[in-house]
Amino acid sequence: MQSQQYLQQRRKFAAVFLAFIFILAAVDTAEAGKKEKPEKKVKKSDCGEWQWSVCVPTSGDCGLGTREGTRTGAECKQTMKTQRCKIPCNWKKQFGAECKYQFQAWGECDLNTALKTRTGSLKRALHNADCQKTVTISKPCGKLTKPKPQAESKKKKKEGKKQEKMLD
Repeated sequence: MQSQQYLQQRRKFAAVFLAFIFILAAVDTAEAGKKEKPEKKVKKSDCGEWQWSVCVPTSGDCGLGTREGTRTGAECKQTMKTQRCKIPCNWKKQFGAECKYQFQAWGECDLNTALKTRTGSLKRALHNADCQKTVTISKPCGKLTKPKPQAESKKKKKEGKKQEKMLD
């Protein structure tokens, strides 16, 4: 009886052992199959990066327009292409239509030049535009004399007219 139990245990052990070997072989085959698959080839191109011109509006100095892109390379299929673009109409054009700046408050009036200035720091540049980091603008101060209060000047005019009528 013990010999039968011993034989059964041995058969079970052999079955488990064979199952384990079978699983290892299956896993090894699956890994080998994955390695044998050709990996996606990375295209190494001799083409350079696209260089884009400034956006040229279709009409006026803002709104929808186009820009041209070029790149270099001996085996490039495409070396030039055109792309649609848009220049926002509320941006300051004097610093480039593709550069937007955040401006500080106007400074005090310089009495020597009669100008007041303020600086702006670059907030956003469209399509990697070449923009200055900071810009300075100036404008005339306006009248430097103190304005007279209107109420007093109107009263004086009325009194002057009344006196003229009385004299006539």
